[in-house]
Amino acid sequence: MSTNTAERQQGSGNGSHQVLTFVLGDETYGVDILRVQEIRGWSAVTKIPHAPSHVLGVLNLRGSIVPIVDLRMRFALERAEYTTVTVIIVMSVNTPAGRRDFGVVVDGVSDVVDVNSAEVKPAPELGSRSATDYIRGLVSVAERMVVLLDIDRLIGRDLALAAEVEGDEALAASAA
Repeated sequence: MSTNTAERQQGSGNGSHQVLTFVLGDETYGVDILRVQEIRGWSAVTKIPHAPSHVLGVLNLRGSIVPIVDLRMRFALERAEYTTVTVIIVMSVNTPAGRRDFGVVVDGVSDVVDVNSAEVKPAPELGSRSATDYIRGLVSVAERMVVLLDIDRLIGRDLALAAEVEGDEALAASAA
């Protein structure tokens, strides 16, 4: 086994790891490829009452109920219409309630790239910790800056909130 292969298998250690890159508007973002469960085309979701505005609703994927988050809305970007090129990336995330799948709506998937951990730069100080607390780092790939996301921090909180909403609704229904 070559050194490069061994480093890649170590994940985000001192070597390199693979990242799925995707676009939102003019910006490129990336997530650890090992968290990606499925990439699928846009399909309508079932709305959940009282969910945060960026939580579009849920999809039934092979018997599992998966919350769907619009990353454009989560990042307070200009809204875009959902088209045939809009994509849902289904990922596995660690939440306070345990590991769960969720989907994020993005404009399109770009590529899977190898990222050398030594080339990842920390997120800049922007005066507000909340502005960068879900960013693992920044890396240059093919002359573009890629923002590497920490999906546990970014989405885990959303899923915890959605679970609270679902729990509150179940409690209200059982009391009725």
